[in-house]
Amino acid sequence: MKFLFFTDSHIRATNPVSRKDDYVEALKLKFNEIGEILNSYNIDYILHGGDLFDRPDVPVRTVGEFANIIRKFNTPFFIISGNHDIYGHNPKTVERSMLGLLNQIGFVSLIDFDNPIVLEEENLRIQISGIPYIYDIDSQFEKYYFPKRLENIDYHIVMIHSFLIDKPFIDSISHTLIDEIQNIDADIVLSGHYHTGFGVKRFNEKYFINPGSLARTNNSLQELKRIPEVIFLDITENELIVEEVKLKSAKKGSEIFNKNEDYSKIRNEQIENFKQLIRSSSNLENYNTLEILKEISKKQNIPKRILDDAIRRIGEVDER
Repeated sequence: MKFLFFTDSHIRATNPVSRKDDYVEALKLKFNEIGEILNSYNIDYILHGGDLFDRPDVPVRTVGEFANIIRKFNTPFFIISGNHDIYGHNPKTVERSMLGLLNQIGFVSLIDFDNPIVLEEENLRIQISGIPYIYDIDSQFEKYYFPKRLENIDYHIVMIHSFLIDKPFIDSISHTLIDEIQNIDADIVLSGHYHTGFGVKRFNEKYFINPGSLARTNNSLQELKRIPEVIFLDITENELIVEEVKLKSAKKGSEIFNKNEDYSKIRNEQIENFKQLIRSSSNLENYNTLEILKEISKKQNIPKRILDDAIRRIGEVDER
């Protein structure tokens, strides 16, 4: 069986403030190139590691444009939900999101905790399990649920959306090291969420793979240097081939990013993102609005000026 894996496409209707090109059109070129790769590699199944969308309520027109491209793939498309696909970091809300809509109409197939997919071909049985993003996922791995391998499975692939990385990171930011989960009962772990990616790593005869995000939304030094890629997996009864495929349609960072950003625009985008976090947390129980604001601000390390501005705006809404 042949698989193509990519992650964090972050489909959105507007340009990130750091991009000087047309972000949406650039992303369409990447999706169209993926369609060409599907044909040239004779891919049987697509796997996506989450954050198909940049927010759960992307405008219908934008969703329609990309849904038409996905339809032309004509290839089964399995995906898990990322933090940007859902409301309130709660995977149970995916049914109310645009990703949930694509799942309902059959454009993609969502994989959740308790319902793995089993693919069969002659003497080969491959299990695809999913660990969608959930709030604070990287702070609770010691008690986290890992999918179990079913009986008579030749290869177990686990897709996960979390800050899984190959080497230590900043202590104040929750993350999970490959070394901490290297005993997971899987042959291949496909990871999303960490946009820089770490490529293909092998520990204890297991593959841990993150090609990095398909989309580049900020002009950090890492993103300026990185060229997005996808992963080709060819699995037979006796052999596993893994290949990293760079996207030819992806331009150099220097061609797509602004060198001098408009910080007023950045501040406005931060406020909009903060408002989205507030809206996405509205399903929490036993919290009032200010408590939610303060909790999100603390956990997301959001500057006090943005918190104050959000409180002011909510006050204006309450008055109206």
